Amino acid sequence: MKYSYYPGCTLRTKAEILNRYALASAKALGIELEEVENWQCCGGMYTASTDEIATKLASVRALAQARDAGCDLVTLCSACFNVIKRVNEDARTNENFITKVNNYMAPDMEYHGETNVLHFLEVLRDVIGFDELKKKVVNPLTGRKIGAYYGCLLLRPGEVMQLDDPENPKVLEEFIRAIGATPVLYGQRNECCGGYQTLNEKSIAVQRSSAVVESALSQGAECLITACPLCRYNLAVNAAPQIPVYYFTELLAEALGVKEVAENGN
Repeated sequence: MKYSYYPGCTLRTKAEILNRYALASAKALGIELEEVENWQCCGGMYTASTDEIATKLASVRALAQARDAGCDLVTLCSACFNVIKRVNEDARTNENFITKVNNYMAPDMEYHGETNVLHFLEVLRDVIGFDELKKKVVNPLTGRKIGAYYGCLLLRPGEVMQLDDPENPKVLEEFIRAIGATPVLYGQRNECCGGYQTLNEKSIAVQRSSAVVESALSQGAECLITACPLCRYNLAVNAAPQIPVYYFTELLAEALGVKEVAENGN
């Protein structure tokens, strides 16, 4: 199984472990992730302005490269997934956007939304299958009570992202079961952690992330997992009280027996 892979900026810096655990796990599962050449920052946030084109060109170029390679485009970071998938939807449905974007593209890279964008969780669920993933587990995380934290960007807007039901998602809970642990359901699992408010109104991020953690702890969660670097930061640093927060790929690598390989950079 071969995919084009867009890592994004944060997975080359603060969230580098999210990337390493995923690559080691993908290899163990027979998934080939071929990094898009010369990728650029997706912008980190989807710009709703219909006249804003420049910040979306990096996403379009990555999408065009994946199309030309004959592959679906896989992402890990929730923010990158949100931006690229929404830009792809614009390229499929918005004629004004398509015209403006292709005025900037080289003639041989004109793009019209042909690429399928997937989050790595979708590959695990829909391609590998959680039942098959369970068979690959060599170190089941039996007895660990884990809360799934979705946040905003994986799920919304639901009509575009289509990863799961935005009001009652279950993909991360199914993932937790597949690696042998016990999922903990709690009310705040798909509520906002405060997001980018941590940059200019930190008190809002503290309030929101603390509400998430308190909700998870009240239901017996021992740790949280997420796919979003910013969510991980807010929940692990800004929240009070504290709780261990992991990237879902770290627990996947642990369950597959490749965590040490990933940490050693092999």
